[in-house]
Amino acid sequence: MAENPSQRRAVALAYDPATGGAPKVVAKGKGRTAAQILDLAAKNGVPVRRDPALVSVLSRLNLDQEIPPELYRAVAAILAFLNRVNRPQ
Repeated sequence: MAENPSQRRAVALAYDPATGGAPKVVAKGKGRTAAQILDLAAKNGVPVRRDPALVSVLSRLNLDQEIPPELYRAVAAILAFLNRVNRPQ
């Protein structure tokens, strides 16, 4: 089944290990806003991980809100994925 572009959702997280805090939601949206988030990620070489279930949960959080502890494991898997993608060959 093809994805309806107007229903597409995206959530962007930021994580700074120097702060000691959890990752935060820094952008979120659906439809055109989601497309803009994904385009901006592509233009800046930011890897994208597609996980509709996680996006559904993360999109309920407020901007600049740290992810709750029950999402640490899921987000840690994404951070591990990004670490592998960004590792020099």
